[in-house]
Amino acid sequence: MFIYLNALFVGLLLISNILGVKLFSVGEFILPAAVIVYVVTYLITDVIGELYGKEAARKTIQAGFVTQVVALIFLFIAIQLPAAPVFESQAQFEEILGGSFRVILASLLSYLASQNVDVSIFHRLKAKHGESKLWLRNNLSTMTSQLIDTTLFITIAFWGTVPTGVLVGMIVTQYVFKLGIALIDTPIAYLLVKIGKKYQKTEAYV
Repeated sequence: MFIYLNALFVGLLLISNILGVKLFSVGEFILPAAVIVYVVTYLITDVIGELYGKEAARKTIQAGFVTQVVALIFLFIAIQLPAAPVFESQAQFEEILGGSFRVILASLLSYLASQNVDVSIFHRLKAKHGESKLWLRNNLSTMTSQLIDTTLFITIAFWGTVPTGVLVGMIVTQYVFKLGIALIDTPIAYLLVKIGKKYQKTEAYV
């Protein structure tokens, strides 16, 4: 199951980088479509940590970082390739997949900081409570790491480009939205851990 969780984690990371271009509105609030995907990656690292330990979760984060960097390199190469005469969407292709260096840097730095904080808090709580209170470590680690991720990303990506009030509003709005999604995933965490433990028992008999 470990390989499937890793594949899902990396896949969602790559998808979130693409979905970040699309903006949607909830009432008066505007959010990037990536928020509905990216927050799930914290659930996956929590499940990996619960089943396979802290080191496995950290390796997953490292693999995700390397994969994002490699993907960005290949996207840059694809953008630089001369467009064929029949391909009339080069400008749109660049706009959607190119991004800016500042946004990319903000994404990578906030990813590294928040994901590692998530793992650290999760395993401190697990060391304290053992196998019990998965709901507590799942929620507390995600709440904290999401605040770090949102604050770092928006500050690095948009500092100086929008008024401070707007910047703070963006942080609060995105954090509240991510928090809402994160609170819903606790039953899913329990389900995935239960499935994972059954899978581990099956592997032990093989």
